[in-house]
Amino acid sequence: MTKHFFGDTAVLLGRSLRHITRSMDTIVTTAIMPVAMMLMFVYVFGGAIRTGSDSYVNYLLPGILLITVASGIAYTAFRLFTDMQSGIFERFQSMPTARSSVLWAHVLTSLIANSISLVVVVLVALLMGFRSGAGVLEWLAVAGILILFTLALTWIAVIPGLTAKTVDGASAFSYPLIFLPFLSSAFVPTDTMPGPVRAFAEHQPVTSIVNAIRDLFTQQPVGTDIWIALAWCVGLLIVAYIFAMNTYRRRIA
Repeated sequence: MTKHFFGDTAVLLGRSLRHITRSMDTIVTTAIMPVAMMLMFVYVFGGAIRTGSDSYVNYLLPGILLITVASGIAYTAFRLFTDMQSGIFERFQSMPTARSSVLWAHVLTSLIANSISLVVVVLVALLMGFRSGAGVLEWLAVAGILILFTLALTWIAVIPGLTAKTVDGASAFSYPLIFLPFLSSAFVPTDTMPGPVRAFAEHQPVTSIVNAIRDLFTQQPVGTDIWIALAWCVGLLIVAYIFAMNTYRRRIA
């Protein structure tokens, strides 16, 4: 059964990746908005924002990376919705394929596509002056956090992808996720915010994830932020996976 699952997932993953290679604009579009936002904040607003960092792009990049992922997972919901409407799911179910392999193929496609977008954003940040003294272990830790964050949001995206009534509804859920970094430490320190906003910003998941990545980039002691970030990522991933799989079973029952 395990071999059957991995084989089916690999075949369906290849199908999804071929679709992406035929419409590379999805990856480009996913990277363009975060890059444009990074350019605007660094070169337009950066001079007026005081963060205590020598380079604003160094301070800003962790938040932009999370926005990149939040933008990219909208396409996962869109692709799932399209497959549901086209009836391809029913065709797969009529074949001797592992049922969960259909969803895992979409999830892994999201992980690969978002990883490419993240690399593009980091390369642009390097051209803009981003510098990090982080070593290999720190970069691996950052990659691990971003992978967990991507998987968590992707499984969240699966739910509207399976349940939405319109294509706009399938992707609209990502808008609050894109907005969430603005109410965090991604762009400015939270101690500059008014009381209620600061309280929310300091206790929502994006702030701990951004702080952990920023500390890893600057080789600062990460303290409790990295454990809080991991707890948020793993917790969201588990809850989203359970809800997504239950939703999927109801849809194909």
